[in-house]
Amino acid sequence: MDLNDGFIPAFIQSYFIALGVLLGGALIGGIGAFLSGDAPLTYIFKFAGKLKIWALVAAIGGTFDAFNSFERGILEGQTKDIFKQSLLIISAMGGAQTGWMIIQWFTQEHVS
Repeated sequence: MDLNDGFIPAFIQSYFIALGVLLGGALIGGIGAFLSGDAPLTYIFKFAGKLKIWALVAAIGGTFDAFNSFERGILEGQTKDIFKQSLLIISAMGGAQTGWMIIQWFTQEHVS
């Protein structure tokens, strides 16, 4: 995510990119599990847990951009960039967590 494009659109996009990566990846992985003869709902739940970090990385645009913003904030005294990047990461974490909760609700794997 480029911080120069506008913060509010980047904040919203970060949330929905993480949500989409998690939901899409887990559901497509479930189709693959079904085609291979495994239990699709169990694998959807497992895939969702494993995809949370990758949804976060995809939403913030890779790790180098985030580190560049933190470096600029620390070394050049631009604390505004650190704050913006932190909020984008929190937004992406919220999207990934929302996707994981939807998958958890959909699969009912957490219910004993």
